Amino acid sequence: MPYSYQSFSPKRRLPSLLILLALLVGLWWLFGHPRRLSLEADAVPRAVTARGDLASDERNTIELFRAASPSVVYITNIELRRNLFSLNVYEIPKGTGSGFVWDREGRIVTNFHVIEDASSIEVTLADHSSWKAVLVGVAPDKDLAVLQVDAPAVRLHPLAIGESHNLLVGQKVFAIGNPFGLDQTLTAGIVSALGREIKAVTGRTIQGVIQTDAAINPGNSGGPLLDSAGRLIGVNTAIYSPSGASSGIGFAVPVDEVNRVVPELIRHGRVIRPGIGVTVANDSITRRLGVTGVLVVNVQPGSTAAKAGLRGIRQLRGEIVLGDIITAINGQAVNNYDDLRNVLDRYRVGDQVTLDLVRDGGTIKLRITLEEVA
Repeated sequence: MPYSYQSFSPKRRLPSLLILLALLVGLWWLFGHPRRLSLEADAVPRAVTARGDLASDERNTIELFRAASPSVVYITNIELRRNLFSLNVYEIPKGTGSGFVWDREGRIVTNFHVIEDASSIEVTLADHSSWKAVLVGVAPDKDLAVLQVDAPAVRLHPLAIGESHNLLVGQKVFAIGNPFGLDQTLTAGIVSALGREIKAVTGRTIQGVIQTDAAINPGNSGGPLLDSAGRLIGVNTAIYSPSGASSGIGFAVPVDEVNRVVPELIRHGRVIRPGIGVTVANDSITRRLGVTGVLVVNVQPGSTAAKAGLRGIRQLRGEIVLGDIITAINGQAVNNYDDLRNVLDRYRVGDQVTLDLVRDGGTIKLRITLEEVA
């Protein structure tokens, strides 16, 4: 029997991967595929749940802001520039900050660094009216300044003045200002610490500063720090921040200092500084000499220091003899010139103080009357 050859081809089979994919698509279609829901023509908003009364602390914060915010102002530091081609002079904003109404005569309190080197200053009240301001006086060592605007008294709402000497860590505080140009912003926090020290733009130390965690950002400078009764307890002055924004550490000049300095700026345009009429050595020199305290270099003739018998550096039998070294005033230690100025700033012209001195290796005390110094 002849051989016959029968040709054939094997049956095709789907790859296992394709089968798995088909299975997954089917499962998604059954369980995961979005299905259109039936539409209801009579759908309405859900019923609103009644909130109930605001908490007492919320009501207090709301009322505090309503009462205090009309006192807070927006300050624009304006610089004059000249176009090099047309020679026209035009104004541009150099910086902004905050401030607050001090009295109904139009005095405005802010930080010195907010208006420093300004060609002109514009103050915007809470009612959004803008006024050109004139400079009344500055205290750079305290970072404070007083401006005045010619606004009618009905537009001016002075803040209530509080106290700072009896503040306690943990008290609630509130800051109102214009951070980043956003006017009438309220932030809240607590007194984080008391008795801090910061540097003014002059390099002098501002003592007794209030530390707070209320958010303070650029533009808050010069604005008020308030207690829970809405009273002024400080002027927001600085923040500690590597980035330049709030990091939860802000500082305010205490109101007791503000309430002492501002009236002097209004009366005299500057702070009347009490002193003793001496010239003292630079701190770097006293350090090189190994001296602790303030070394008197020269006593001004006719000064209260001369009348009290203070001695400056002098020559005796061909040798240089050091002057008196002030180590304390009324029992308050004085280690350097900054200490000397800060202690004297607590007194007024005409007050009498007792100086602890080192003289010729021994210690003595001298009673002296403070006089006005430049």
